[in-house]
Amino acid sequence: SGSQAIKALKQEGVSTVLINPNIATVQTSKGLATQVYFLPVTADYVAQVIRSERPDGILLNFGGQTALNCGIELERRGVLSQYDVKVLGTPVSVIIDTEDRKLFAEKLSEVGYEVAPSEAASTVQEAIDIANRLTYPVLVRAAFALGGLGSGFANDDHEVRELAVKAFAISPQVFIDKSLSGWKEVEYEVLRDINDNCVT
Repeated sequence: SGSQAIKALKQEGVSTVLINPNIATVQTSKGLATQVYFLPVTADYVAQVIRSERPDGILLNFGGQTALNCGIELERRGVLSQYDVKVLGTPVSVIIDTEDRKLFAEKLSEVGYEVAPSEAASTVQEAIDIANRLTYPVLVRAAFALGGLGSGFANDDHEVRELAVKAFAISPQVFIDKSLSGWKEVEYEVLRDINDNCVT
């Protein structure tokens, strides 16, 4: 998707600066992006590139969880406002609302969607207490984590403790959900262009 975004921007005559530590990807192919930096996607490195390149905008939606977390940190540090960099696409406030599992569940409830009973924990003991309140089995999930890292199902206090310790090593927040094991998950995506054409 990142390569397609670069191609679309190039087609519109927009200069692009790509930050990607992976030299073996289509995105970093010669001639695709205007400028390529082979750097880790961290707030420190991206801030240096922003200082140097002075872009008008930044796309955080390409680069997975790493880019989203980086964008949140750039916003918190004030880098984006300092250099007047506009976030194109999903605003940082919305990214935060969807990345913080507690806020996301609250937002879904506000618009009338039911979610599995769940609570956020900030300590291992709190995670165990929540799991007992929700009753086992539960799903333990780290917030702001890559691809389910630090997540898993637990059937008792011991398993919650093991998962929570791992989750807190990578995240300041752990979410405990009542398990929906056995339910079918359906993912639904909508792509809409500037003319309001939709593909689902």
